[in-house]
Amino acid sequence: MLSVKPSFRKSRFRNKKSRFLHPEILQIKGFEKPLLKGYCQQFHVIRMVKANFSEKETIVNILAQSFDDNKSVNYIIKQDGKRRERIRKLMAYAFDVCNAFGAAYLTEDKKACALIVFPDKKKTTLKSMLWDIRLVANCVGLEGVSKTMSREKKIKTLQPDESLYYLWFIGVNPEEQNKGIGSLLLNEIIRDAEQKNRTLCLETSTQKNIPWYQKFGFNIYNELDLGYKLYFLKI
Repeated sequence: MLSVKPSFRKSRFRNKKSRFLHPEILQIKGFEKPLLKGYCQQFHVIRMVKANFSEKETIVNILAQSFDDNKSVNYIIKQDGKRRERIRKLMAYAFDVCNAFGAAYLTEDKKACALIVFPDKKKTTLKSMLWDIRLVANCVGLEGVSKTMSREKKIKTLQPDESLYYLWFIGVNPEEQNKGIGSLLLNEIIRDAEQKNRTLCLETSTQKNIPWYQKFGFNIYNELDLGYKLYFLKI
């Protein structure tokens, strides 16, 4: 999932040995030539770092704001007066899962973040069972359990049967959007997935973001109708 309107576009220059964009060759909207490392410094080239537990609240804040009106998120969240707080609880749950079975990343300036899951690393533990119980109590509600479980089963059925680097959430602080931060972060994520030799995949319900993903080499490999369209992409 993504919640950011990008202002960067993919460079036509690629590292010959890799599918990801070379971190020192970027194109910024309005410039025709690739920007080299020294020239890029004035545009604040972003690196991502692994988040620690003390930064959980920062990530929750970014994602809760970014996904407030997201169709896929609101599909599972109980729609009542506590909706926004329930979204925060969902993002806290996602952080815990990714911290245990994947990775939580922040940009160095803490303006953007991404939550990654390695599905083959997930396992059921007493702690993960407690997280699931809290998810039901704080986010979904008992009446939403069946719908949520059915959706997750359908999604897993359509995902590739291979070693995955699953991009669960990616978001930019709303006050910092439209500055190309999301593009730079995604570039780092693509590089990380390649280094780990995993297939990078995601789902999005935001159709306007699909062309942006495609500029990075993503392709739609499936769709799911849940009353809204969920698009499956991978690279």
